Amino acid sequence: MSKTYNVSLISDSTGETLDRIFVSLKAQFGEIKYDVKQFSFTRTENQILKIIEKYKKKKNPIILFTIVDIELSNYLKKKCSDEKIPCYGALEELIVVFSKLLKQEASHIPSGQHQLNAEYYKRIEAIQFTMNHDDGNLTKDLEKSDIILLGVSRTSKTPTSIYLANRGYKTSNIPIINKNSLPLKLKDNPNLTCIIGLTTDPNRLVDIRKNRMNLIKEENLTPYTDIDKIVEEVKEARRIFKKYNWPVIDVTRKSVEEVAASVIKIHEIDKSNEK
Repeated sequence: MSKTYNVSLISDSTGETLDRIFVSLKAQFGEIKYDVKQFSFTRTENQILKIIEKYKKKKNPIILFTIVDIELSNYLKKKCSDEKIPCYGALEELIVVFSKLLKQEASHIPSGQHQLNAEYYKRIEAIQFTMNHDDGNLTKDLEKSDIILLGVSRTSKTPTSIYLANRGYKTSNIPIINKNSLPLKLKDNPNLTCIIGLTTDPNRLVDIRKNRMNLIKEENLTPYTDIDKIVEEVKEARRIFKKYNWPVIDVTRKSVEEVAASVIKIHEIDKSNEK
């Protein structure tokens, strides 16, 4: 049997950053088993002592942390060293490197990324805009969008839009039902903003839609899950994208993060072409 590693993720804030780092890290070692525990808002020596007491009794312990307070960070490393527990700061080296590159001392303020600054308010505004412009709503002011996503039902339009909104992009998404479902504003001005089509494999789409129907316990929408209808839907959407020369992303078996990364790349190219 392979070892199970007991991983403690210790953060002085929400732990979101550290969680994402660890998800990326463990993806590189797929055969390894982990038992992961998160400890958020860890800001006192007493909290650290309690965690150390717990983990020194476990087999194969590993501690990863994001603690910006230098004294508390050093205290954690010292206690881990005393107990011979592997302990690593996920951002420590990067903070030091950036401090040298920028010739500026880091603030070392916990939850610094959550401070109420202009970027925060921009993100909140983008989220509100995106929620109001979900699934073809409020198409009268599409020109205010940073990005417009088009696609047939269940091509990840909404989750991708929300992800992009959290990155600060005002995103509208519009379902392609047939050739008449495209808003007149986009037909008249296909370069209105960054417009991107999302497509997927029809067979994969059948499975996704059937799962959706099972979740809502709906059995009467057979055209919605009919493979022939879906094939035609996807073809029609592709014809529309091609007609207006809009870039297309195939979302088949792609995560929302991967789709969003592709969207952002296209948006960046689009903006650079405007200059």
